[in-house]
Amino acid sequence: MRVFTRMSINQHIASFRFTRLLKADSQTKTIAILGEIGGDRAIVTIEKSPFQTGDIDLQKLITDISLINSNDVYFWSKVNLYQDLIESPGAKLNLIYPATETHIRKYDDQKLHYVRETPEMYQKYVAPYIETMKGDRLKWVYNILFEGKESETFIYHDKSPTEGFVLLPDMKWDGVNIQTLYLCCIVNRLDISSVRDLAGEHIEYLERLQDTIKKVATEKYPLEKDQLRVFIHYQPSYYHFHLHVVNVQHPGLGDGIAIGKAILLDDAISLARTMAFGK
Repeated sequence: MRVFTRMSINQHIASFRFTRLLKADSQTKTIAILGEIGGDRAIVTIEKSPFQTGDIDLQKLITDISLINSNDVYFWSKVNLYQDLIESPGAKLNLIYPATETHIRKYDDQKLHYVRETPEMYQKYVAPYIETMKGDRLKWVYNILFEGKESETFIYHDKSPTEGFVLLPDMKWDGVNIQTLYLCCIVNRLDISSVRDLAGEHIEYLERLQDTIKKVATEKYPLEKDQLRVFIHYQPSYYHFHLHVVNVQHPGLGDGIAIGKAILLDDAISLARTMAFGK
Protein backbone atom coordinates (compact mmCIF):
# COMPACT_ATOMS: atom_id res chain seq x y z
CA MET A 1 0.00 0.00 0.00
CA ARG A 2 1.35 3.40 -0.96
CA VAL A 3 1.64 6.15 1.61
CA PHE A 4 0.80 9.65 0.35
CA THR A 5 2.70 12.51 1.93
CA ARG A 6 0.47 15.21 3.37
CA MET A 7 1.14 18.29 1.25
CA SER A 8 -0.58 21.62 0.82
CA ILE A 9 -2.74 22.26 -2.22
CA ASN A 10 -0.14 24.81 -3.35
CA GLN A 11 2.51 22.08 -3.43
CA HIS A 12 0.17 19.68 -5.20
CA ILE A 13 -0.68 22.22 -7.92
CA ALA A 14 3.01 23.13 -8.34
CA SER A 15 3.73 19.43 -8.99
CA PHE A 16 0.77 18.90 -11.34
CA ARG A 17 1.70 17.77 -14.84
CA PHE A 18 -0.91 18.05 -17.60
CA THR A 19 -2.12 14.89 -19.38
CA ARG A 20 -5.25 15.97 -21.21
CA LEU A 21 -8.36 18.12 -21.02
CA LEU A 22 -11.29 16.10 -19.74
CA LYS A 23 -14.10 18.58 -20.28
CA ALA A 24 -14.76 22.25 -20.96
CA ASP A 25 -18.22 23.75 -20.46
CA SER A 26 -18.81 27.22 -21.87
CA GLN A 27 -22.19 27.53 -20.12
CA THR A 28 -20.96 26.86 -16.59
CA LYS A 29 -17.50 28.37 -17.30
CA THR A 30 -15.71 25.29 -16.02
CA ILE A 31 -12.89 23.03 -17.16
CA ALA A 32 -11.72 19.65 -15.85
CA ILE A 33 -8.09 18.68 -16.41
CA LEU A 34 -6.44 15.28 -16.00
CA GLY A 35 -2.80 15.18 -14.96
CA GLU A 36 -0.28 13.55 -12.67
CA ILE A 37 1.25 14.43 -9.32
CA GLY A 38 4.25 12.35 -8.40
CA GLY A 39 3.27 9.56 -10.79
CA ASP A 40 -0.35 9.31 -9.62
CA ARG A 41 -3.33 10.62 -11.53
CA ALA A 42 -5.04 13.79 -10.40
CA ILE A 43 -8.00 15.87 -11.55
CA VAL A 44 -8.23 19.65 -11.31
CA THR A 45 -11.51 21.45 -11.94
CA ILE A 46 -11.60 25.22 -12.34
CA GLU A 47 -14.76 27.31 -12.32
CA LYS A 48 -14.82 31.03 -13.00
CA SER A 49 -16.19 32.96 -10.06
CA PRO A 50 -19.49 34.83 -10.26
CA PHE A 51 -19.58 38.61 -10.00
CA GLN A 52 -19.90 40.05 -6.53
CA THR A 53 -23.00 42.17 -6.18
CA GLY A 54 -23.59 45.28 -4.12
CA ASP A 55 -22.08 48.70 -4.67
CA ILE A 56 -20.01 48.27 -7.84
CA ASP A 57 -17.20 50.68 -8.64
CA LEU A 58 -16.86 50.08 -12.38
CA GLN A 59 -13.61 52.02 -12.63
CA LYS A 60 -12.06 49.75 -10.00
CA LEU A 61 -13.65 46.57 -11.36
CA ILE A 62 -12.27 47.03 -14.90
CA THR A 63 -8.48 47.26 -15.12
CA ASP A 64 -8.04 47.09 -18.94
CA ILE A 65 -10.42 47.51 -21.87
CA SER A 66 -10.05 46.86 -25.60
CA LEU A 67 -12.78 47.73 -28.10
CA ILE A 68 -13.99 44.93 -30.37
CA ASN A 69 -16.46 46.98 -32.38
CA SER A 70 -19.28 49.51 -32.14
CA ASN A 71 -22.43 50.44 -34.00
CA ASP A 72 -24.61 53.41 -33.13
CA VAL A 73 -25.38 53.14 -29.40
CA TYR A 74 -23.85 49.64 -29.06
CA PHE A 75 -20.26 48.92 -28.02
CA TRP A 76 -18.66 45.55 -27.31
CA SER A 77 -15.20 44.98 -25.95
CA LYS A 78 -12.80 42.73 -24.08
CA VAL A 79 -11.78 43.60 -20.51
CA ASN A 80 -9.57 42.47 -17.68
CA LEU A 81 -11.19 42.51 -14.25
CA TYR A 82 -9.71 43.46 -10.92
CA GLN A 83 -9.09 40.38 -8.82
CA ASP A 84 -8.42 39.86 -5.14
CA LEU A 85 -8.01 36.37 -3.70
CA ILE A 86 -10.27 37.04 -0.73
CA GLU A 87 -12.86 39.55 -1.91
CA SER A 88 -12.94 39.00 -5.67
CA PRO A 89 -11.18 35.77 -6.76
CA GLY A 90 -10.93 34.96 -10.43
CA ALA A 91 -11.90 31.30 -10.12
CA LYS A 92 -12.54 28.39 -7.78
CA LEU A 93 -10.26 25.35 -8.01
CA ASN A 94 -10.92 21.80 -6.81
CA LEU A 95 -8.36 19.00 -6.70
CA ILE A 96 -8.95 15.23 -6.60
CA TYR A 97 -5.75 13.34 -5.78
CA PRO A 98 -5.11 10.51 -6.16
CA ALA A 99 -7.88 10.15 -8.75
CA THR A 100 -9.43 6.78 -9.55
CA GLU A 101 -10.78 5.54 -12.87
CA THR A 102 -14.28 6.24 -11.51
CA HIS A 103 -13.35 9.89 -10.87
CA ILE A 104 -11.95 10.21 -14.39
CA ARG A 105 -15.09 8.77 -15.98
CA LYS A 106 -17.21 11.18 -13.94
CA TYR A 107 -15.35 14.31 -15.07
CA ASP A 108 -14.53 13.20 -18.62
CA ASP A 109 -16.56 14.49 -21.54
CA GLN A 110 -19.25 11.89 -22.16
CA LYS A 111 -21.91 11.01 -24.65
CA LEU A 112 -25.17 10.93 -22.75
CA HIS A 113 -27.87 8.30 -23.24
CA TYR A 114 -31.37 8.10 -21.84
CA VAL A 115 -32.16 4.62 -20.48
CA ARG A 116 -35.47 3.68 -18.87
CA GLU A 117 -34.43 1.36 -16.07
CA THR A 118 -36.78 -1.58 -15.56
CA PRO A 119 -36.97 -3.60 -12.32
CA GLU A 120 -35.28 -6.47 -14.16
CA MET A 121 -32.41 -4.24 -15.31
CA TYR A 122 -32.00 -2.92 -11.79
CA GLN A 123 -31.79 -6.38 -10.23
CA LYS A 124 -29.53 -7.82 -12.91
CA TYR A 125 -27.11 -4.95 -13.52
CA VAL A 126 -27.51 -1.98 -11.20
CA ALA A 127 -27.89 -3.63 -7.78
CA PRO A 128 -24.67 -5.71 -8.19
CA TYR A 129 -22.86 -2.59 -9.43
CA ILE A 130 -24.00 -0.60 -6.37
CA GLU A 131 -22.46 -3.22 -4.09
CA THR A 132 -19.10 -2.76 -5.82
CA MET A 133 -19.30 0.99 -5.10
CA LYS A 134 -19.50 0.62 -1.33
CA GLY A 135 -16.85 -0.26 1.26
CA ASP A 136 -13.67 1.79 0.90
CA ARG A 137 -15.27 3.91 -1.83
CA LEU A 138 -17.49 5.46 0.85
CA LYS A 139 -14.74 6.01 3.41
CA TRP A 140 -14.68 9.75 2.79
CA VAL A 141 -18.45 9.88 3.45
CA TYR A 142 -18.08 8.02 6.76
CA ASN A 143 -15.18 10.34 7.66
CA ILE A 144 -17.64 13.24 7.44
CA LEU A 145 -20.50 11.50 9.24
CA PHE A 146 -18.69 9.69 12.01
CA GLU A 147 -15.10 10.97 12.26
CA GLY A 148 -15.69 14.73 12.18
CA LYS A 149 -13.83 15.32 8.92
CA GLU A 150 -14.71 18.78 7.50
CA SER A 151 -16.58 19.50 10.76
CA GLU A 152 -15.36 23.09 10.67
CA THR A 153 -17.67 23.63 7.68
CA PHE A 154 -20.76 21.90 9.10
CA ILE A 155 -23.92 24.00 9.05
CA TYR A 156 -25.84 21.36 10.98
CA HIS A 157 -25.00 18.00 12.55
CA ASP A 158 -27.49 15.65 14.18
CA LYS A 159 -25.80 12.40 15.30
CA SER A 160 -29.00 10.33 15.60
CA PRO A 161 -28.43 7.06 13.67
CA THR A 162 -31.99 7.08 12.32
CA GLU A 163 -32.94 10.76 11.92
CA GLY A 164 -29.58 12.52 11.89
CA PHE A 165 -27.62 14.05 9.05
CA VAL A 166 -24.85 16.47 8.20
CA LEU A 167 -25.59 19.61 6.20
CA LEU A 168 -22.52 21.32 4.78
CA PRO A 169 -21.50 23.45 1.78
CA ASP A 170 -20.94 21.43 -1.37
CA MET A 171 -17.49 21.66 -2.95
CA LYS A 172 -19.21 23.21 -5.99
CA TRP A 173 -20.04 26.37 -4.00
CA ASP A 174 -17.59 29.15 -3.19
CA GLY A 175 -19.35 29.79 0.13
CA VAL A 176 -19.90 33.46 -0.70
CA ASN A 177 -22.35 34.06 -3.53
CA ILE A 178 -25.88 33.31 -2.29
CA GLN A 179 -27.28 33.08 -5.82
CA THR A 180 -25.10 30.01 -6.41
CA LEU A 181 -25.70 28.51 -2.94
CA TYR A 182 -25.16 24.74 -3.08
CA LEU A 183 -25.37 22.58 0.04
CA CYS A 184 -25.15 18.83 0.54
CA CYS A 185 -27.13 16.82 3.09
CA ILE A 186 -25.67 13.39 3.94
CA VAL A 187 -27.87 11.21 6.12
CA ASN A 188 -26.56 9.03 8.94
CA ARG A 189 -28.67 5.96 8.24
CA LEU A 190 -26.94 3.24 6.28
CA ASP A 191 -29.92 1.38 4.81
CA ILE A 192 -30.62 3.74 1.87
CA SER A 193 -28.17 3.66 -1.02
CA SER A 194 -30.19 5.60 -3.59
CA VAL A 195 -33.70 6.74 -4.48
CA ARG A 196 -34.42 3.15 -5.57
CA ASP A 197 -34.46 2.09 -1.90
CA LEU A 198 -37.20 4.55 -0.92
CA ALA A 199 -40.63 3.16 -0.04
CA GLY A 200 -43.80 4.10 1.80
CA GLU A 201 -42.14 3.55 5.16
CA HIS A 202 -39.78 6.44 4.41
CA ILE A 203 -42.40 9.11 3.64
CA GLU A 204 -42.58 10.74 7.07
CA TYR A 205 -38.81 10.48 7.46
CA LEU A 206 -38.23 12.29 4.17
CA GLU A 207 -40.77 14.98 5.02
CA ARG A 208 -39.08 15.62 8.38
CA LEU A 209 -35.70 15.64 6.67
CA GLN A 210 -36.76 18.23 4.11
CA ASP A 211 -38.44 20.41 6.75
CA THR A 212 -35.30 20.44 8.90
CA ILE A 213 -33.00 21.13 5.96
CA LYS A 214 -35.06 24.15 4.88
CA LYS A 215 -35.40 25.44 8.44
CA VAL A 216 -31.65 25.23 9.09
CA ALA A 217 -30.66 26.65 5.71
CA THR A 218 -32.99 29.66 5.91
CA GLU A 219 -31.84 30.42 9.45
CA LYS A 220 -28.24 30.40 8.23
CA TYR A 221 -28.65 32.21 4.91
CA PRO A 222 -30.88 35.11 3.73
CA LEU A 223 -33.32 32.93 1.78
CA GLU A 224 -36.94 31.85 2.11
CA LYS A 225 -37.93 28.19 2.19
CA ASP A 226 -39.54 28.43 -1.24
CA GLN A 227 -36.22 29.68 -2.63
CA LEU A 228 -34.57 26.31 -2.02
CA ARG A 229 -34.61 23.35 -4.39
CA VAL A 230 -33.97 19.98 -2.73
CA PHE A 231 -33.27 17.11 -5.10
CA ILE A 232 -31.69 13.69 -5.50
CA HIS A 233 -29.46 12.39 -8.29
CA TYR A 234 -30.02 9.05 -9.94
CA GLN A 235 -27.64 7.57 -10.67
CA PRO A 236 -25.78 9.35 -7.85
CA SER A 237 -22.05 9.93 -7.68
CA TYR A 238 -21.84 7.73 -4.58
CA TYR A 239 -24.24 5.22 -3.10
CA HIS A 240 -25.01 6.57 0.33
CA PHE A 241 -28.25 8.53 0.48
CA HIS A 242 -27.67 12.27 0.17
CA LEU A 243 -29.55 15.33 -1.03
CA HIS A 244 -28.58 18.42 -3.00
CA VAL A 245 -29.85 21.79 -1.76
CA VAL A 246 -29.53 24.79 -4.07
CA ASN A 247 -30.87 28.28 -4.54
CA VAL A 248 -33.66 28.06 -7.14
CA GLN A 249 -31.97 30.99 -8.92
CA HIS A 250 -28.72 29.09 -9.37
CA PRO A 251 -27.80 29.83 -13.01
CA GLY A 252 -25.10 27.24 -13.72
CA LEU A 253 -25.95 23.70 -12.62
CA GLY A 254 -25.42 22.19 -16.08
CA ASP A 255 -26.57 18.58 -16.39
CA GLY A 256 -26.70 18.33 -12.59
CA ILE A 257 -30.28 19.54 -12.74
CA ALA A 258 -31.23 17.79 -16.00
CA ILE A 259 -34.51 15.88 -16.33
CA GLY A 260 -33.75 12.20 -16.03
CA LYS A 261 -30.96 12.76 -13.52
CA ALA A 262 -32.28 15.21 -10.91
CA ILE A 263 -35.39 14.17 -8.99
CA LEU A 264 -37.08 16.67 -6.70
CA LEU A 265 -37.43 15.33 -3.17
CA ASP A 266 -41.09 16.40 -3.27
CA ASP A 267 -41.60 14.19 -6.33
CA ALA A 268 -39.84 11.25 -4.69
CA ILE A 269 -42.10 11.62 -1.64
CA SER A 270 -45.22 11.80 -3.83
CA LEU A 271 -44.17 8.71 -5.76
CA ALA A 272 -43.48 6.79 -2.54
CA ARG A 273 -46.94 7.79 -1.30
CA THR A 274 -48.58 6.65 -4.53
CA MET A 275 -46.75 3.31 -4.45
CA ALA A 276 -47.71 2.77 -0.81
CA PHE A 277 -51.28 4.02 -0.75
CA GLY A 278 -52.32 4.43 -4.36
CA LYS A 279 -52.87 8.18 -3.98
